[in-house]
Amino acid sequence: MSVHIPKFPSVTPSFHSILKHRIEEYFQKKGISSHGNFQLFFKAALLVSLFVVLYIHLVFFTPHWYFALPEAIILGFVISFIGFNVMHDGSHGSFSNYKWLNRIAAYTVNVLGASSFMWNVKHNIIHHTYTNIDGLDDDINAGILLRFNKYQKYYKIHRFQHIYVWFLYSLLYMFWVFYTDYKKYFLRKIGIIPLKKLSILDHILFWAFKALNLFLFIALPIYTVGFTWWLLGFLIVNLLAGFVLSIVFQLAHTVSLTSFPNPITTNGKMEDEWAIHQIKTTADFAPNSKLISWCVGGLNFQVEHHLFPKISHVHYPAISKIISATCKEFAIPYSVFPKMRHAVASHVSHLRAMGKA
Repeated sequence: MSVHIPKFPSVTPSFHSILKHRIEEYFQKKGISSHGNFQLFFKAALLVSLFVVLYIHLVFFTPHWYFALPEAIILGFVISFIGFNVMHDGSHGSFSNYKWLNRIAAYTVNVLGASSFMWNVKHNIIHHTYTNIDGLDDDINAGILLRFNKYQKYYKIHRFQHIYVWFLYSLLYMFWVFYTDYKKYFLRKIGIIPLKKLSILDHILFWAFKALNLFLFIALPIYTVGFTWWLLGFLIVNLLAGFVLSIVFQLAHTVSLTSFPNPITTNGKMEDEWAIHQIKTTADFAPNSKLISWCVGGLNFQVEHHLFPKISHVHYPAISKIISATCKEFAIPYSVFPKMRHAVASHVSHLRAMGKA
């Protein structure tokens, strides 16, 4: 199917403008910034410090396996939590009021092996604009092994995708760092959407951080602990981080409650305005769990994040009440799963449905 880049209809007054006014009014009445606060800065410092301590202990002090194993597991979680809480807010410019601090937060993904430049185009620009639109949203393009919506070609192997999908999810982080970034770099596009021209600095940063990652996570550990122990630790850390990263993002968009709008309509426009499109293609989960919210950087409030990505996740629980009430007022479906396990079950149900011819 040939895919063109659609446009969203302009509506006056738009649902988004009404929501935006109400959210701005909330922050004005509270007298607080919509960016991160001390709570977020403390969490970021804690996670980064924990990452540094675990890395140094595992690489330079070579603990016995009964210490190294749980440390590697914790490190896998910490890497994903840094991605959710620090990098994600930083890349959207919501981590801090200061641009330089946002850039530092965003660049944590470079140290962890991925390219902040590629992430910005893939996630901030494409995914946040064309959410769940087949052929445009790279997040639902998983090749022939996974079928996330009815517009994607069906293969017989998809009958079992709800079984083998968990292994594929665990490969995400390694696949991202060691393949997809390079693919985007050399093809100069993500799907059908071309990358903006990379500056000389962009090229230098891309290769410098890739080299740094290879040194920190492959060359140096092999030298200090040996190939076998490095490989075991490397797989534990990366497979766990990949699984956690994958499942959190998938629970927001590929569940039975979310929609996958036709990539193009007869007049070249999407059916809904952008904000309503975001609400219909996104779901929240476990909104009352402070632990889950803390760990995943508020990404269990994905509806709020997609509507207001420049607002820090520390404010999502509060503004979710405004958004849900406004959706109810305008009879717009607002999808939320009370528990995380409900969202997982819905994701499996969706995969089963897409696994049928």
